[in-house]
Amino acid sequence: MSDSRFAVPGLVARLGRRLPAPLVSLHFVAGLELARRLNWLSPPPELEGRSFAITIEDLGLCSRFTVRGGVFRPMWNREACELELGAGVAELLALMRGETDADTLFFQRRLRISGDTELGLIVKNWLDAAPRPAWLERLGAGVQ
Repeated sequence: MSDSRFAVPGLVARLGRRLPAPLVSLHFVAGLELARRLNWLSPPPELEGRSFAITIEDLGLCSRFTVRGGVFRPMWNREACELELGAGVAELLALMRGETDADTLFFQRRLRISGDTELGLIVKNWLDAAPRPAWLERLGAGVQ
């Protein structure tokens, strides 16, 4: 069940699917890089050289990126990624804020994971253990 506070009309997803993937990836990776540079998010060494895709399903957006030299970098090609995650906006926000964990979302079928199982566990443990800045924990708390 998706959180109704973040319901997105189907039209938005159809428009999102039409955006060029590299454009989406560039913006998403810019956010990851900002978080890394502010020491909010640091990729563990096991992610070096690995490829990822994150799909925000209800927005129709898919970001593809890799980690090189400890830096998040967008992927420009359409090759299959080693790990693919997909969820709605509400689920990804709950995960980012630490309100729920990836296991719960996965077993409730609100988080889709495919690809390299071992890499998925590394990412899950990394995200579960990552400290969250105070503003992120408050993000969306007042939304009704």
